[in-house]
Amino acid sequence: MSVRLQKFLADAQVASRRKSEEIILSGRVRVNGVTVTELGTKVEENDSVEVDGKPVKPAQKLVYIMLHKPEGYITSAKDQFGRPTVLDLVKSEYRLYPVGRLDYDTSGLLLLTNDGDMTYRLTHPKHNVEKTYIAHIVGTPTEDELRRFESGLEIDGYTTAPAKIKILKRSKLTTVKITIHEGKNRQVRKMCAAIGHEVKALKRAATGRLSLDGLEKGQYRELTDEEIKYLKTL
Repeated sequence: MSVRLQKFLADAQVASRRKSEEIILSGRVRVNGVTVTELGTKVEENDSVEVDGKPVKPAQKLVYIMLHKPEGYITSAKDQFGRPTVLDLVKSEYRLYPVGRLDYDTSGLLLLTNDGDMTYRLTHPKHNVEKTYIAHIVGTPTEDELRRFESGLEIDGYTTAPAKIKILKRSKLTTVKITIHEGKNRQVRKMCAAIGHEVKALKRAATGRLSLDGLEKGQYRELTDEEIKYLKTL
């Protein structure tokens, strides 16, 4: 994919877009060995670009992956005990990092990227990104327990932020849909335990407007341009 030379230089952090234009006009830039002074010049992926005789490396490609994490995988790059990690499931030439965490025994939607700004935006509490879970719990919560869950619970010495919980199905286990804005360690499991209902299975179904949409456990895909644009507005 071609890109304007001044954008290429700006993305590579040579200078701002406007300053990069001045550098080009002053004859300090060579593309494939040829001095370029036209601002409309476009650069292809494998072109050689130099400023003042020094090669300019292109900006790192930003990659955004959605993984349906299975149970039994650690959400980290490495595990000191040799357990499989989510990066064992995703084949990429780029060094990716999980956005937030999912417990070893929790499945569901997990984003991986090399975009540090995106990771910060999605994991910092001030951005209030909704995370939706489907939990299978022991017993059926009462109306009082549901109200307590939604108004905030004391766990690990802090009070959880307001949350949502809805009963979807009653059977041997009760299926509930839970939406929270926080992401503390094993928070959903601890919240359910705080109202007396142990979680037997837990899946993150959505992050904001992003959902698994038929992605099977262990499968992954790149986010669409529209999905990336949405995440950058959060």
